[in-house]
Amino acid sequence: MRRALLLDLGGTVFRSGSEMMGIYGEHEPAVRSVVARRGPLGPEPDELWEAMLREEITERGYWARRCDEIGAALGRDWTMQEFMATLYSLPGEPMMRPEAAALIADAQAAGVRIGALTNDLKAFHGDASMSRDPFIGQLDVLVDGSVTGILKPDPRAYALAVEAMGRPPSEIVFVDDMPWNVAGAEKAGMIALQLDLAHPERVFELVREELELDREAA
Repeated sequence: MRRALLLDLGGTVFRSGSEMMGIYGEHEPAVRSVVARRGPLGPEPDELWEAMLREEITERGYWARRCDEIGAALGRDWTMQEFMATLYSLPGEPMMRPEAAALIADAQAAGVRIGALTNDLKAFHGDASMSRDPFIGQLDVLVDGSVTGILKPDPRAYALAVEAMGRPPSEIVFVDDMPWNVAGAEKAGMIALQLDLAHPERVFELVREELELDREAA
């Protein structure tokens, strides 16, 4: 039985909020000084991001602060879902990474079981934008921490995903862009790979190797 694939969504399958903030700044001059600070992708240091990496604030805490900052720059008192809907509905900007789309198509064609383990799909996106993407409906498994109440890197989140995937953790290839989530998957016994936000395409080649997709194509 071939290995299964378990993916984070935002930042991994879909482009990261940091990327989308940069694009938003091109469309909306009022936020340009704010979105210059966007993790490893911005031209200015992002102290909030560094605090998150030091685990002084949570990932949700980081995005709550960015939501408030960008809202203030626009003179808007908006919710997280309104903020994310704005980022992920920019005209002409696809949400899904092309490398992820190609990998998923090839994996599905090869009969690979595909699931998602995400912390914030419902909390950040509700019933709009990312949640309506056709890819979500094609998943064999979807475990959303904002529904279960258990967030990565809590070991129980990975246990829920393993149970739903129906494979031993040693046969699950997991991809995420946050280092603590990758470490949690590794502790759970998965084949854990981290996506580099500055070079996201690289991890998908590693996934192909782990799933032996290119070997079959050859």
